[in-house]
Amino acid sequence: MKLTIYGSGCAKCQQLTLNTEAAARRLGLAFAVEKVTDVNAIIDAGVLRTPALAVDEEILVEGKVPSSSELEALLGG
Repeated sequence: MKLTIYGSGCAKCQQLTLNTEAAARRLGLAFAVEKVTDVNAIIDAGVLRTPALAVDEEILVEGKVPSSSELEALLGG
């Protein structure tokens, strides 16, 4: 599973990364995290608000930082 975090690297982006990794680990998922900080790449991906999370190229979260429990439900569902 490819988890992509879109954002500038701000505190919210870092928290989204931590929460996502924690949720994926609890679910026992095999995953790789990619961080995209280039503004043009973020726009090209269709992201309008950061931070954002894409799973296997599908954007699931945009403009907020869900808890690791909320992310666990998204990733496991």
